[in-house]
Amino acid sequence: MTLSVKGRYLFEDGKPFFWLGDTAWLLFEKLTPAETELYLSDRAGKGFNVVQATVLHTSQRLESGQTACAEYFDKIASAVEYARKLGIYMALLPCWGSFVKNKIIDRGNVETYARFLGRRFNKYDNIIWILGGDIRGDVDPALYDVFAKTLKSYNPERLISFHPFGRTCSCRWFNGCGWLDFNMFQSGHRRYGQTFANVSDNGKNGEPDYEEDNYKYVEEALNLNPVKPVLDGEPSYEGIVQGLHDFSQPYWTARDVRRYAYWSVLSGACGFTYGNNAVMQFHSFGDPDANYGVREEWRTALSAEGARQMKYLKQLMLSVDFTQGSPRPGLIIDNGVRYDHSVCFAGEDFVLIYNCNGGEIRLRAPFNSPFNAFEFNPGNGCRRPLGFNKAADGYIFPAWDGHDRVIILHKS
Repeated sequence: MTLSVKGRYLFEDGKPFFWLGDTAWLLFEKLTPAETELYLSDRAGKGFNVVQATVLHTSQRLESGQTACAEYFDKIASAVEYARKLGIYMALLPCWGSFVKNKIIDRGNVETYARFLGRRFNKYDNIIWILGGDIRGDVDPALYDVFAKTLKSYNPERLISFHPFGRTCSCRWFNGCGWLDFNMFQSGHRRYGQTFANVSDNGKNGEPDYEEDNYKYVEEALNLNPVKPVLDGEPSYEGIVQGLHDFSQPYWTARDVRRYAYWSVLSGACGFTYGNNAVMQFHSFGDPDANYGVREEWRTALSAEGARQMKYLKQLMLSVDFTQGSPRPGLIIDNGVRYDHSVCFAGEDFVLIYNCNGGEIRLRAPFNSPFNAFEFNPGNGCRRPLGFNKAADGYIFPAWDGHDRVIILHKS
């Protein structure tokens, strides 16, 4: 299992690899080995091939004594090995960003910690390193430079990215760094117009704030040189309250998750990471550290609607030669805005168009020859033939029933 980068996409042993990630930040700190295997088996069965988990999420592991720490890292190693058997890559985040903000990890000890991780996990070929952890890259870029280069010194083949603060992208600080193999952005958990005076990710230093338009982060990253793969590493989680902290607000649903997924992938992202509020924190009723209005236990949330539906995106992209495709927004006559926005991705013999409201699509001629049209339901993976009308400026695909859909075109 060896991942590599070629242009905008990831490859496994030379074959296209579509990243379908799940968020499991507190996996190692909260689950037993048996529970970890249950979780990983479930995710493998649902088509996930990457799991994002934090090695050190809270400082309690540093305070638990040498023996306990050794046992803890042995547990992580066992989980990585089990994941490998299931065909899952473990995207390990060495420490949450708060460790850097609070100077627990600093320039004086970061190399020591990175060397420990490099030695401890050098033999596992299903590891991806994700630095950061809900932190801006300009907090201490020199520290992360040392962190990454030290990890790379143990195994240059292990890919490295950076998980940034909400509504920012790693490309803004590290795209030119040789150690950054692919970019990651966090589109975050707030809806359009939902801002807070004490939140510092609202267009800081003149940076754009795309709100829910997560496809714009993909466009931003892919317009840079060098071009590197990019994906949404933290969109709105299924079952989390909009804005995170006011529990009177609505909760994000599976349909919202699908919108983030299809918007970003059909804009050129190399994959997508799903998240569920109960699963990412492995919540059990009675936990004293329950966060963000969590309403379910993690075992129940494993079968949440959105988690069951992510595999259909992966199946769709693998059904075409997606690494030879590219975003083609110009094919759509009116792309629309906000929830009416449509995205288009096309290759030599296929076109994929997504709209989260199922509205009418007007399309310029995609091919110079006849084609077949289908309607794909992201909620159940089913496709059906789709009729369309010829117009003076192209083709008209009639509205659906208000649900999200993908229009698939293939040359006849």
